[in-house]
Amino acid sequence: MTKPITFARNRLIVIVPKANPAGIHSAYDLRRSGVKVVIGDQGVPIGSYTRQLLDTLGIKEAVLHNVVSQETDVKGIVAKVALGEADAGFVYRTDAKPVSARVVKVFLPVWAQPPIRYQLAIVSSSPRKVEARAFVRMVLSKRGRILLRRAGFGLPRHR
Repeated sequence: MTKPITFARNRLIVIVPKANPAGIHSAYDLRRSGVKVVIGDQGVPIGSYTRQLLDTLGIKEAVLHNVVSQETDVKGIVAKVALGEADAGFVYRTDAKPVSARVVKVFLPVWAQPPIRYQLAIVSSSPRKVEARAFVRMVLSKRGRILLRRAGFGLPRHR
């Protein structure tokens, strides 16, 4: 396998329904009694990243006490918050973009963010190395970087 190349980054945010009935303005508000929080299941990346961030902020136990649902993917978290079934949910910044008319984004401190990186590598045993190299070049190209940025991803410095 070739050495993995980081091609994009992401961050966690909290989304709340547009009306924000629970008055959530920071992650610390998620500790209040009665706030309904949705997170990712512990076995999926969004769930692991969320727990890591909450631990870094020092509010993990208090927020986990308010969790009403643990989803197996980010789309489930986004749907529950956008439909008003929960007061808040932890998602990737890129997953909030499609529902931006229905939710409000609550940004989380940069210092508490876990490193979320997306990488590419060409498997050495691949019978389609030419196509794989072309795909990697396309993703890393100026156009590929523009499309990633438009989708809300952060970009590493170009090599």
